[in-house]
Amino acid sequence: QLQLVESGGGLVQPGGSLRLSCAASGLTLNFYTIGWFRQAPGKEREVVSCIVTSVGTTNYADSVKGRFTISRDNAKDTVYLQMNSLKPEDTAVYYCAAGVRPCPDSRWSRTFPRRSYEYEYWGQGTPVTVSS
Repeated sequence: QLQLVESGGGLVQPGGSLRLSCAASGLTLNFYTIGWFRQAPGKEREVVSCIVTSVGTTNYADSVKGRFTISRDNAKDTVYLQMNSLKPEDTAVYYCAAGVRPCPDSRWSRTFPRRSYEYEYWGQGTPVTVSS
């Protein structure tokens, strides 16, 4: 059974940065697609980004493209989400999830797994608040 644990959330001022981590245990992350999602109060959960850990292809939601960067360290079985130029509307609980559907490179396709049901394993979430 794959277990995921997020960390790195907190309070940050607008324009600031945070780096979230998603650490795996139980199974290796290799060959999985890892997605980052977020859910703001009163809103539906939405995808932020995805990465295929074995090859490093990545994709992003339009709302974060150019500001957020997803990456992985396979030796540590950890995926990161570097968030820069944060805005108040980025405030949410951030979740990482693992699935097997492909995450193509954003240079070639903008079609990637965006729905919660497309991922099998979930972490417990880490809250991010962007406020002055």
